[in-house]
Amino acid sequence: MEKKINEMRIDFLAVEENTAFARAAVSAFLLPLNPSLEELEDVRTAVSEAVTNAMLHGYEGKGRGMVRLSAALYEGGRVEMEIVDCGVGIEDVEKAREPLYTSRPDMERSGMGFTVMETFMDALSVRSRPGFGTTVHMEKRLTGAS
Repeated sequence: MEKKINEMRIDFLAVEENTAFARAAVSAFLLPLNPSLEELEDVRTAVSEAVTNAMLHGYEGKGRGMVRLSAALYEGGRVEMEIVDCGVGIEDVEKAREPLYTSRPDMERSGMGFTVMETFMDALSVRSRPGFGTTVHMEKRLTGAS
């Protein structure tokens, strides 16, 4: 079993400005592992997609809720992250994970959020309960890690 070497958790208001904050926070947290620029951008992109989903879909873009970003670093360069909202939840997670599916066609969303997360991460799981919120769990092994 890999030993956890660091972890963090931040909660922030579900407003658009905080997407950049989440990206910067996860970047700073990963820097001690010396990730490649590509790995860093992969993680930043996946976190951005998950946070945006929480804001736009979980809280329906109303900014009336909190998003939690937690991350853990393990020996060997593995990182685990979770993005959690206590919003409306997802009725059908499998449907929501289909490429091009969007619950917000009124906002001209592409429906590629989960696909983007899956592309850039080594593992992705989604747990959701309508009326209670959604948890997105992501993992990636950073090969540039010392």
